[in-house]
Amino acid sequence: MGEFIIKRLLLCVLILFFVMFIVYALMFSLPTSYVDTMARELATKPGSLKSAQEWLEELNAAYGFDRGIVGGYFTWLSTVLTGDFGDSWYYTLPVVEKFNDVIWFSVAMSLAAFIFETVIAVYLGVTAARKQYSMTDYTVTVIALLCISMPTFFLATLLKLIFSIKLGWFDLVGMQSRDYMLLSDFGKFLDLCKHMVLPVITLTMVGIGGLMRYTRTNMLEVLNSDYIRTARAKGLSERTVINRHAFRNTLIPLITITGTTLPALFSGALITETLFGIRGIGYTSYYAMI
Repeated sequence: MGEFIIKRLLLCVLILFFVMFIVYALMFSLPTSYVDTMARELATKPGSLKSAQEWLEELNAAYGFDRGIVGGYFTWLSTVLTGDFGDSWYYTLPVVEKFNDVIWFSVAMSLAAFIFETVIAVYLGVTAARKQYSMTDYTVTVIALLCISMPTFFLATLLKLIFSIKLGWFDLVGMQSRDYMLLSDFGKFLDLCKHMVLPVITLTMVGIGGLMRYTRTNMLEVLNSDYIRTARAKGLSERTVINRHAFRNTLIPLITITGTTLPALFSGALITETLFGIRGIGYTSYYAMI
């Protein structure tokens, strides 16, 4: 088992190495880059003693762009492995420092959405499988298809129209109310949670459809297994059959697929955070790229 785990980990490292190289090569091959724009901006600043070409050569040397794709990649990789991700030209701060300031908002929002999404999707998926071809099953299927089909920006806009403009329950954008600084520490926490409600609902509804359908499909497959028919033939109650036999085996593929969504906790939700003005990693990345 230990040897198998080590091989898998080494394979993951190898795949990550080549994926990073491909991404770097694509960025390197772009006809223009932010370095060109930055060199022109530095050359036009008051008091600049260097031309745009001189700035360009200096920046290319600093970032390893003058060493070709392979040399530049290893220059970048050597700095990354030491924990140095450089400075953000947009925010004029070290990338790690800015990342540490905003990542926790994304983690809190995505973690809350992940919990709600998993609980609701699994419950509705199991319920639909237990009552196959019933009105409950059809209703759950329609809800799942609607959630899968609705784009994030449409759903977010709809929620803002209903709950912010029509009802006035939540602010349109931002993370703080006008009287935020006058609140106590617990009041500030509640105010922050209030501003997270609509983004969390958006993320939950966008991700709930696929997981709901996946749960229903796996539950139906388990319910049609021979050992489930045997358990029912023994006279066990339906609740015991579902909870102690069927659901346990359904959890195995569910844990696998939900595990693949965990990296999203740290990557942020770019569209959702931008639309609601949540200063997480997705919001930060968006404004750093434009």
